[in-house]
Amino acid sequence: MTPPRPTRAVAPPGCPAHAVAPAVERLYGPEFAADPMASYTRLRAHGSAAPVEIAPGVRAWLVTRYESALEVLRSPERFSKDPRRWRALADGTVPADSPVVPMMMYRPNALCTDGGEHSRLRGAITDSLGRVDPGALRGYVAHSADILIDRFGPRGRADLLGEYGAVLPLLVFNQLFGCPPDTGDKLVEGISGIFDADADSEKANAVLTEGVTELVALKRRQPGPDVTSWLMAHPARLTDEEMRHQLVVLMGAGTEPQQNLICNGLRLLVSDDRFAGDLAGGSMPVEDAIDEVLWTDPPIANYAIHYPVQDLELDGTLLPEGEPVLISLAAANTDPTLTGDHRAGNRAHLAWSAGPHTCPAKSPARLIATIALEKLLDRLPDIELDITVEQLEWRQGPFHRALTALPVRFPPIGPADRPPRRDERNSNPALSSSIPPVPTSPARQPESAHTVRQLRWSALTRWWHGQ
Repeated sequence: MTPPRPTRAVAPPGCPAHAVAPAVERLYGPEFAADPMASYTRLRAHGSAAPVEIAPGVRAWLVTRYESALEVLRSPERFSKDPRRWRALADGTVPADSPVVPMMMYRPNALCTDGGEHSRLRGAITDSLGRVDPGALRGYVAHSADILIDRFGPRGRADLLGEYGAVLPLLVFNQLFGCPPDTGDKLVEGISGIFDADADSEKANAVLTEGVTELVALKRRQPGPDVTSWLMAHPARLTDEEMRHQLVVLMGAGTEPQQNLICNGLRLLVSDDRFAGDLAGGSMPVEDAIDEVLWTDPPIANYAIHYPVQDLELDGTLLPEGEPVLISLAAANTDPTLTGDHRAGNRAHLAWSAGPHTCPAKSPARLIATIALEKLLDRLPDIELDITVEQLEWRQGPFHRALTALPVRFPPIGPADRPPRRDERNSNPALSSSIPPVPTSPARQPESAHTVRQLRWSALTRWWHGQ
């Protein structure tokens, strides 16, 4: 029997409900980017979920309460992840070239599926990621961080976003997934474009598709000891199309959010007196800073999109079937009804989502961020912001919490005191041409992609053990 559909109450004439409704909160534009918490505070006044506009003409619902967010995330029988249920996109109300469509459109990946299909795709991802050696990953991140710090260390100034936080996840992704630098260029350009509200999202999506298609074709011809090849060899027997779309979701989770986690953590460590004092005293409270960021400034602020399978109520708010429901991970984490303010060591935040679609890579993501922060602070203990905190700018867009730049200054340093690895004596093996030198970089000859030597996974283990 089909359950009755909830009906909307109609207010009688003269009722205050007929007054002009307040403007729908916009989750885009410079005002929202500068102070999203003000928007979340206003939205909470409407209840657990409130209508929002995430791009011009694109409406959705935003869940801002912690317990309500958990209810949505843990109720796949009531809330589907399949974007093909999005009626406004299906009927053309939302145009295909809307800047948010590439982040919300259906792709046959673990993020956009339910039930048995989700279990099959997620199982392939989880099993493949599980084959990554944490020790080798730790060593590769530390080594790559040293190479990047060696580039800007002698200058005494750097943009830690463009020269460190944005580059390091790309190097790690290219290594773990066996991705050549030229293909990595396309992947990072595509992912960055679909996250930004003011970018050409259709073009970015096309570049992203081209990059993952190249990578899948390469690994079909030349499989190796990398996550891409392990996905292909998994008993789930992923098709080329399924491979492409699993790589898109992994790339999306492994670069842009990772960059934001690293940079938001560095911003906190060098600007907040609670942490800066410890740094001056020789302590590096990196784990505490990461916990704080994941609670208050998660790298993905509003996402985890669901679609009600029928008209239903969430804490008294009617959510119509087929309308997107976003979870505000940032607002839920800062819900005033949560008791206590001690977040160090508390992992109950929703930065990794929750339920069947919780992030399968949260352990390596946290490891990468931890090593990135520890390595930088170990080598640059006297680092400080080169501008005031108030002068920092945030990128626009409804989904992420991302800085535009993170300028810092520090006493200049020389190269790390470490013996050069065999593969970097005559070349610069880890740097991709996807990140151009910043204007303050010393002049240098452009590197040919053909001179960039890809490290083999087996080599990671050798140099991690000092060989």
